[in-house]
Amino acid sequence: VQLQASGGGLVQTGDSLRLSCAASGITGTRPTVAWFRQGPGKEREFVAVFRSSDLRKNYADSVKGRFTISRDNAKNTVTLEMNSLQPEDTGVYYCAASPGHVIVSRLQERGTYEYWGQGTLVTVSS
Repeated sequence: VQLQASGGGLVQTGDSLRLSCAASGITGTRPTVAWFRQGPGKEREFVAVFRSSDLRKNYADSVKGRFTISRDNAKNTVTLEMNSLQPEDTGVYYCAASPGHVIVSRLQERGTYEYWGQGTLVTVSS
């Protein structure tokens, strides 16, 4: 299984970025794919998740209304559209996946996800 995250970069406050997570080798047809991020000196935290089994989307409170997660089945990618970026959004963004359905109570836990991408750096300057 390989997860390839891309799309990071250096932007200014208020700008937008689109991150993509390309997945290959996942045997489950309805995986659950999440984005986490790790800011400088911080622990890795949950950002958003897409559960393919029922198209459920969850977001961290800090990104609700600004970030949108979606899945392109044809391309087997999960996209994180990030708008109104703030300096506190700075960090390395990781995509993570579990092959099947994940219960709601575990959607935001790092330990839920078996597979992780290498991360893509997002830097938001003030």
